[in-house]
Amino acid sequence: MSLETQIEVEKENKKRLYDYQISDLNRIFDVMQESPEDYNLLYQLPTGGGKTVVFSEIVRRYIQDKNKKVVILTHRIELCKQTSNVLSGFGVKNKIINSKVKTLPDQDEYQCFVAMVETLNNRLSENDFTLNDIGLVIIDEAHYNSFRKLFKFFDRCFILGVTATPLSSNIKLPMKDNYDRLIVGDDIATLITNGFLAKAELVSYDVGLTSLKIGINGDYTVKSSEALYTNSYMQTKLLSAYEDSSKGKKTLIFNNGIHTSKEVYHTFRRAGYKVRHLDNTANKQERNDTLDWFKNTPDAVLTSVSILTTGFDEPSVESIILNRATRSLTLYFQMIGRGSRIYQERNTFQVVDLGNNIARFGPWDQPVDWQHIFRYPDFYLENIVDDDTLERDFVYTMPDALKRRFKKSDSLDFDVKAEYKDVLRSGKKSFTVIERSIDQHSKICIENCEDVFEARELIKELQDEIAYRIKQYCYCIMNSTQNYKDWLFEEYNRRLRLSFNGKF
Repeated sequence: MSLETQIEVEKENKKRLYDYQISDLNRIFDVMQESPEDYNLLYQLPTGGGKTVVFSEIVRRYIQDKNKKVVILTHRIELCKQTSNVLSGFGVKNKIINSKVKTLPDQDEYQCFVAMVETLNNRLSENDFTLNDIGLVIIDEAHYNSFRKLFKFFDRCFILGVTATPLSSNIKLPMKDNYDRLIVGDDIATLITNGFLAKAELVSYDVGLTSLKIGINGDYTVKSSEALYTNSYMQTKLLSAYEDSSKGKKTLIFNNGIHTSKEVYHTFRRAGYKVRHLDNTANKQERNDTLDWFKNTPDAVLTSVSILTTGFDEPSVESIILNRATRSLTLYFQMIGRGSRIYQERNTFQVVDLGNNIARFGPWDQPVDWQHIFRYPDFYLENIVDDDTLERDFVYTMPDALKRRFKKSDSLDFDVKAEYKDVLRSGKKSFTVIERSIDQHSKICIENCEDVFEARELIKELQDEIAYRIKQYCYCIMNSTQNYKDWLFEEYNRRLRLSFNGKF
């Protein structure tokens, strides 16, 4: 084991004495004592709460008390290695069963085996490969359904599933069908209050998601996401959001699609920022080089696709940008959780949402009734707020940095719905609302600019508010076709530019 790994293991060892972890350990062992040997138990603890430390201590104590062996299953090779290192730090002699391990002539020398699910399934399906004297099977990231295929090999074992989100990745295969009981650990808010997790500072930007399509897995398709997030408007919006909230911070950007992530890379590179792209097509060396660069570059921007949602721990991350929408509660928690580690003196981190995810699921640290979700997953999934409702309820708030650009104006407010009601009462055409909105935008630009060129530049900063006002107007007149919105957006900008002529 390298010196760096030994240091990491020693750090992990220190964590095992936290009171909430000891409490959860005791609850799990109480269930083990009371239940038959083929019982299936699920344990929930938020990302960053130290699940690996908890189940490593469970392994150590189980081997000591029961004198039987343990198998730990993961779905990523990186998780295998991390788990093996922590187990070694707990004094548990373990062996990784990877693609190179074809037989186990030395299995009597080990108390614990760590394996990827696909590799172990392939080995156990072969007649000449067996694991002897296994009493406990621990499944890391248990919400992934790939583990189900292995249950038949361990039908006489106690199975402990561990996850931050006890909601199945396959809506047709609920976790309550595989686990008899759920134990819930401390929630995110409690871990923040007690100093174990950093607090998230949330910033949301309104994004029109009605063009997104939902696939058979219940989440938005990559194809429809790429069509939305690669367009120039969304790329500009992302860059502006970064510059408003995350500039100079070590930033991790999550996307839905490789093409989107590469487009983000080019957008940030053109803007002069230190940026790299990472996806699952990178080889081991490329991945390691990129992550080393990210670790050692203070203001680095890393744009990625899914690959860093699990098995990746970089405590120095200061900002998470969700440059995608998801209907997966698990993915929502996983993405934000990448920034939740306490690091040196920093106990907060930034979350910038460009997918209406916070509006859909609620703030990251709000209480979640995991017991109810575990028992009634269909009820939860059927009641996820739809995108049209989210967009109707969204209220645009001008960023403070932009407000300062309009400091000479007495008021920046314009209520589209109130103006629409007034127009109807006056018997005027509904388009009068748009004309009044343009007049108001024109007025504040003229008040705060020296010439027509500066005013036209300032329009670029108002694009989010213009899009929001148009969306509200379209709800009022009950015309939500994308073609009409697109036309109105262009017409609004054209009229606003022309409104400055002769005013300076």
